[in-house]
Amino acid sequence: QAQLVESGGGLVQPGGSLRLSCQASGLSVSYYTLSWYRQPPGTERELVAAIGGDGIIKKYAESVQGRFTISRDNAKKMVYLQMNSLKPEDTAVYYCKASSRYSNNEFWGQGTLVTVSS
Repeated sequence: QAQLVESGGGLVQPGGSLRLSCQASGLSVSYYTLSWYRQPPGTERELVAAIGGDGIIKKYAESVQGRFTISRDNAKKMVYLQMNSLKPEDTAVYYCKASSRYSNNEFWGQGTLVTVSS
């Protein structure tokens, strides 16, 4: 059974950095687009960044462009989100998502909380 498990969240001061990790299991990750979403308190879930199966094509939300970097390691079945220059408005639960490139299958992790505060 496919499973995604996020880690790396926590409390960080404004201007600081965090690296989120997502471990996939039970699926061939190279067949999946991997994404990070976030859900700030009281708002809807939004796309933060996505990376194609070969790791070449990436896209970012305008709000994180230039500050966040998504990467993946298919051999380790991992996807990462390096977050720099964090702002209080980046505070949210961050979710990892795997979307099949060949079917409607998609899987979500349980989320990891990132709090940016002084």
